[in-house]
This record gives sequence, C-alpha cells and structure tokens, in this order.
Amino acid sequence: MIAETAQQTFLRRRWAITGLLLTAGLINYFDRTIVSVALPAIADDLHIGPGRMGVLLSAFFWSYALMQVPIGGLADRFNLRWLYGGCFALWSVTCGLTGFAGSLAVMIALRMLLGVGESIYLPGGIKAVSVLFAPKDRGLASGLVNCGTRAGLAFGAPLIAALVTAFGWRTAFFLLGFSSLVWLAPWFAAFPRGASTVTAEAGKRDWRLSKVDRNLLGMSLCNIGYGYYFYLMVTWLPTYLVRARGMSLRQAGACAVVPYLTWTLSEPLGGWIADRLVAGGRDEMAVRKWMVAASFLTGLMLIPVALVEGRGPMLALLGGASLVGLSTPNIYSLVQRVSREGEVGFGIGVMNLAGNISGVVAPIATGQILERSGSYLPAFVAAVVVLLAGIPVCWSMVKQPSAVSRQLSAQ
Repeated sequence: MIAETAQQTFLRRRWAITGLLLTAGLINYFDRTIVSVALPAIADDLHIGPGRMGVLLSAFFWSYALMQVPIGGLADRFNLRWLYGGCFALWSVTCGLTGFAGSLAVMIALRMLLGVGESIYLPGGIKAVSVLFAPKDRGLASGLVNCGTRAGLAFGAPLIAALVTAFGWRTAFFLLGFSSLVWLAPWFAAFPRGASTVTAEAGKRDWRLSKVDRNLLGMSLCNIGYGYYFYLMVTWLPTYLVRARGMSLRQAGACAVVPYLTWTLSEPLGGWIADRLVAGGRDEMAVRKWMVAASFLTGLMLIPVALVEGRGPMLALLGGASLVGLSTPNIYSLVQRVSREGEVGFGIGVMNLAGNISGVVAPIATGQILERSGSYLPAFVAAVVVLLAGIPVCWSMVKQPSAVSRQLSAQ
C-alpha cells in the first residue's frame, strides 16, 4: 500500500521530475563542455597542439560510449532514485577534481571517469520518461529532458568563458563541479521513497547486443550521423570562433549562445510539433520520421559558415544549422516506440553507444583534418555528409513494430 501510494505520488510529480532531469542535463553539459570552451587556455598551459587537443576532446567519449549499454541495462533493472543520484554525484566530483590536473594524461583519465558518471544521463532520463508518460506525450517530455544539455551549451559557453577569463580554468572546474552537488537535495525530495522506475519485465530480458533488432539498429545508425554532426559543434565550435574568426574567448562564448540556444529551443519545439500532429490523428512513426528528415536537411547550412565573411551572416547560418535539434526528441521517441516492454533503457543505451562512437571519432577526425588542410571547411562538409546519410537509413530500416510490441509499449 505504501509503495502504491509512493508510485502514485511519483506519477503526479512527473513534470517536476522532468524539470529536475532538464536541470541535470544543464549541469551535465556545464561539466562536459568546460574543456571545449576552456581549451585554448588549457592548451597554452599544458603545451598541446591540435592533434592532442582532439584526443583530449575525445577522451570523455571513450568511457561514455562504452558505458551506454551497461548503464541502459542497469536503468531497466534498478531504481533511478539511487542509480541516477549516485552517478550524478560521481560526475560532479570528477569535474571538480579536474581542476587539480597537472598533465594531459591526468586530464584524459579524469575525462574518462566523467564519462562513466555522465553515462546515466540519457538512458536514465528517457527511461524515466517512458515510465511517467504515455507514448503520445513523450515527444515534448523527451525534448524537455534533453534540451537541458543544449541549454548547458548555450548558457555554459559565456559563463565558462567568463569564469576562465576571471579566475583561470582550474578554478572554473572547481566551481562548476563541486557546486552542482546541491542538485541532489531536490532530486531525493521529489522522488518518493518506495516509488520505482523498474517495470515488471525488468530482469527477464536478454541485453546482449546480438539481440538488437532491425528497428533499433536503424535508429542507432541514424544516430551515428546525428552524433558526428552534433559533437563537432560541441567540441570544436568555440575554438573555431577563437582561432579562425579571431575572437577573444569571451566573445566566442557570447557568439556560441546563438547556435546552442537555437538547439535548446528546437528540441522541445520539435517534440511538441510531432505530438500535436499525432494527437490530430496522423501516424506517429511517419510523423517522427518526417521530422527527423526535415531537420537533418537544415544541417546543410553549416557548410557556408566557413565561407561567409561577416559575423552576422555567420551567426545566422550557425543558428539555422542548429535546427537539426528539432529531430532529437523524435529520435528518442522512436526508440521508445520500437523498444519492447522493460527494454527502453537498453534501447536508448544501444542507440547512444552508436551516437557516441561519433563523439569519439568527430573530435579526433576534425583535429586531423585541420592539421592536414588548415581549414574548417572540409571538416564541416564531412559532418554534414555523415549527418545526411542517416535519413535513408531511418526511413528504410525503422518500421512499425508488431501488434504485440505496440500493445506492450502502450501499457
């Protein structure tokens, strides 16, 4: 009876939980992208060139990607009240400790540990959405959960730039990492004791990658394209603005708000638009796939960013190129739609593993392209080509799940 009451309270608080997950995403990207924004200062201090800069930017994704499937399985099997809270504490403390790093090797090790802690973010957050919301309402909720990360980019870039300029990059790590631990208090207060995110089917499924079906494989391949494009924007954009556009770190942080804020607002908007179309009677799978395709095409605007002269046209194009964010909640909703009961965390983990392989590759590949060509244009072209390759994959491989799967998903 107590557990039933706690579960009802948990469901009534679904928007408060969603808000906390959004805030966790904001903090997640403060802690994740501080290296990208502070990279010019870190590179000067530790004496590293573009090649090793790319390795440092990539290091986070080595562990983050590898942890996606295991943490997705854990999110299905264990209550997120404790699992998410514990991982949040780990990533916050690790971010704070990075301020003590005295060498590239130590920085890389701490970035990998940060990846372990932050791995819960997407599988755990979307798992919570699948428990708290019906399928027709998951687009907006998924967009809100994930747009916190993009808000972290938008508001983190100028904030981190200001902190690094005023106090140095080491103090910036201390402040952002250790202060974020206060989030744990409202999380445990809002998530009632006795409430659970574990479904009746948890522990009965086979989470081996060999069990991945055609739908999930298609979404994973699509997410590789999305991930390569997105992580180029995340990791290299601030350095591009400083070194290719001649901006100060503070100016680069301010200008980065335009594309990152556009991405932030696009995510809940893309989910809301799709939810309204589905509520109006249109087929959910078709609507979400069309949203993915249309938003991926806006990525073409990234290519002329490297060609235009003025700052205004450049920012307008970067903003347009960030409308790719309209696809994000629909990608996550499609994975929830085609996942079997009790396997949403696993499905999101598999998909995010694929997307974060791009997180490993994109920073290193971009660094190598820059060293060989001396230009950002071929790097931008490569990102757009990889992104657009995801459209035919999504349309050809992701199909309507069986009647049994649909019934289970709707329960």
